[in-house]
Amino acid sequence: MSQNIAKQTEELLQPILDELSLELVDVVYEKEGKNWFLRVYIDKEGGIDIEECGIVSEKLSAKLDQEDPIEGAYFLEVSSPGVERPLKKEADFIKYVGENVYVKLYEPINGEKEFSGKLLQFENNIAKISYKEKTKTLEVEIPYEKIAKAHLAVIF
Repeated sequence: MSQNIAKQTEELLQPILDELSLELVDVVYEKEGKNWFLRVYIDKEGGIDIEECGIVSEKLSAKLDQEDPIEGAYFLEVSSPGVERPLKKEADFIKYVGENVYVKLYEPINGEKEFSGKLLQFENNIAKISYKEKTKTLEVEIPYEKIAKAHLAVIF
């Protein structure tokens, strides 16, 4: 159900974002405690500001009221994806080559299901990541379809 609501929200949201030249990063419909939250993450080159989030929130709220795809009460949140921006689409991986990433896999590669390191390249649906293991720097090639979750990473 929550994926269906996220998809319906994306369809209502995309024309709003196109009009404002903003990018959809993610839509998440999830329960926290006894409350439901519809979280929309948007961005643009150079970052998003609170005013833009407010405009999108108002316009999306009006569309959601009109279409009414969600039964029951929920909280709508529109925000920036933050520094650990999720990488959801292949285009995200291409855009962020050279950045530090965290990747979680559906199944292990070289005995590991999680990698943190620098995204060296993304070609032919394969992410190449350089990561440290103790004192060695290693590289791993990860097919896109094996990636369960990924986001930019802040590495100290």
